[in-house]
Amino acid sequence: MKRKVMTEVRVLLLESIHADAVARLEAEGYHVESVRNALDEAELIERIRGVHLLGIRSKTKVTASVLAAADSLVAIGAFCIGTDQIDLPAAASRGIAVFNAPFSNTRSVVELAVAEIIALTRRLTEKNAGMHNGVWDKAADGSHEIRGRRLGIVGYGNIGTQLSVLAENLGMHVSFYDTADKLALSNAHRCASLEELLETSDVVTLHVDGRPGNAGFFGAEQFKRMRPGAIFLNLSRGIVVDHVALREALESGHLSGAAVDVFPTEPKGRGDEFKSELRGLPNVILTPHIGGSTEEAQSDIGDFVANKLAHFVREGNTTLSVNLPGVALPQQEGMSRVVHVHINTPGVLAQVNSILAEHRVNVEGQLLSTRGEYGYLITDIKSGFSDDVLDQLRGMEQTVRLRVLS
Repeated sequence: MKRKVMTEVRVLLLESIHADAVARLEAEGYHVESVRNALDEAELIERIRGVHLLGIRSKTKVTASVLAAADSLVAIGAFCIGTDQIDLPAAASRGIAVFNAPFSNTRSVVELAVAEIIALTRRLTEKNAGMHNGVWDKAADGSHEIRGRRLGIVGYGNIGTQLSVLAENLGMHVSFYDTADKLALSNAHRCASLEELLETSDVVTLHVDGRPGNAGFFGAEQFKRMRPGAIFLNLSRGIVVDHVALREALESGHLSGAAVDVFPTEPKGRGDEFKSELRGLPNVILTPHIGGSTEEAQSDIGDFVANKLAHFVREGNTTLSVNLPGVALPQQEGMSRVVHVHINTPGVLAQVNSILAEHRVNVEGQLLSTRGEYGYLITDIKSGFSDDVLDQLRGMEQTVRLRVLS
């Protein structure tokens, strides 16, 4: 069997990924195809064959069926924060690394949340609509400063913590609730329960991930728990909120306003019709999933994820991979690098080194890491080894994938 070393690397980028990513990958000599819209499962299955690197944003679903059709895929880049649109276990089972951008668009999302909190607290949407309809409504009724009001943050991750700091700088009191044990920043108050947060906050904002367990977790019961006249924001994932219940809470007057950036079902591309139960409400800000859509954020994301993909192809390093163990071994000149993804069972390293020793192959550098079900081993060896070495490594019972980087 001949050594499998990638020559021309084919890249498929979907959902109008930033030009900086295209330029960065083309600079590596890769053949890059960029598509404006998302692809559905059938379309992606048709396009994925022969593709080595796939880049997506939040709308494209990379299912187990897509991965089964991906005969050449080595890595997926999620040019966004979330990765719930990718079947991560299925990708890992095929030795396909997944990378995302956990920090690059944080500031953009936070600034949108702050802008919407101010706009809704001051009733700017209603005043603006009235002015466009020729109504001069100069009154302070229902308009407030955000200073002194309490912001409740559900999900205290990268976005939630940065929003917490900015909100305090604007004079707000901050409470947060997270299922994980998180350190409170500055004067933020950690709530013992979601119910405590809802009952004490003037503004509630969601910053949770899209794992299946979060689907529909915020509905009629949670809206009833919120303070009368409170404001609700969701800039996280569309599946976590019951929009029918939200509309009822708004129409009844229990909530004074809402801002929603994400939806259970979203159009595939720009210009497509948007349907939602929340359309037509004067006290609701609707935005087309643009929390991270600033030129600064998209440029940073494009550069960050493209760099991760390029380094993975060239070096096999998996630092910040979301589904494979993180390994980073400095490259040495004149070496061949063998990357071995395997089932995490005792004795794999000894077996690999036994095969190398049997063929008198000297190990010049080696690093192994495991995470859950899988192990990731990088081994640097001098050139001149036989293909029998690779055949035996591929033939190991635990081998998931073997790549040779020269």
